[in-house]
Amino acid sequence: MVQPDTRPVVMVVDDEPELRTLLGEYFVRHGFEVRAAGDAAAARLMVDERVPDLAILDVNMPGENGLSLARWLRETHPHIGLVMLTTAGESVDRIVGLELGADDYMPKPFEMRELLARVRSVLRRVVPAAAGAAAAAPAAASTKRVRFGACDLDLDQRRLFGAEGQEIEISAAEFDLLALFARHPNRPLNRDQIMEQAHNRGWDVFDRSIDLRIMRLRRKIERNPDKPEVLKTVRNVGYVFVPT
Repeated sequence: MVQPDTRPVVMVVDDEPELRTLLGEYFVRHGFEVRAAGDAAAARLMVDERVPDLAILDVNMPGENGLSLARWLRETHPHIGLVMLTTAGESVDRIVGLELGADDYMPKPFEMRELLARVRSVLRRVVPAAAGAAAAAPAAASTKRVRFGACDLDLDQRRLFGAEGQEIEISAAEFDLLALFARHPNRPLNRDQIMEQAHNRGWDVFDRSIDLRIMRLRRKIERNPDKPEVLKTVRNVGYVFVPT
């Protein structure tokens, strides 16, 4: 009897053939199934044939760039993990990518082992999310829900629901951030704690990824994102989740 292929599927989208080959060979050696595309158009066709677990996207590509492709992937397949490849120093592209819902980013040139570690970290978050979404029946109710304003965070299914019961799309990194706050209600968390516990890596003074994710989440859960009542800023500290 032929056993099903359970390897995680990673799609590499980069216009550099040498880098696509290098990444493909490296990730295959480490137990992944790899699909490679030289541009966004080829990537869209691949996704139509089979949705990957995670996509590694180069930001700067001729034609449709990686940011546009990331937006399409997040809108059409919200549970795909997204890791963006940016040229070193291009903070604007990195910030825009995070605003679009990317789970992580790597500046070029990068260390292959670090990229592998980042990919595995994202997959640990997104694979359970995708499995939970696929297996959940409409009538199934989770017993582990946390109220964020008018929204409910389902910790079992890793999903966020609005006041009318509609699902609100969130990335794996956004879920991890909400889950961290759910574990520490009314406790101010600084950026060090948030990056280490919710993003599995450290941060530097120029890293705005946490602030950007807080901003995105406020748009989804706050009645007035400009005057947050659920995820509040604690001056000179960080952020605090205030249950209603």
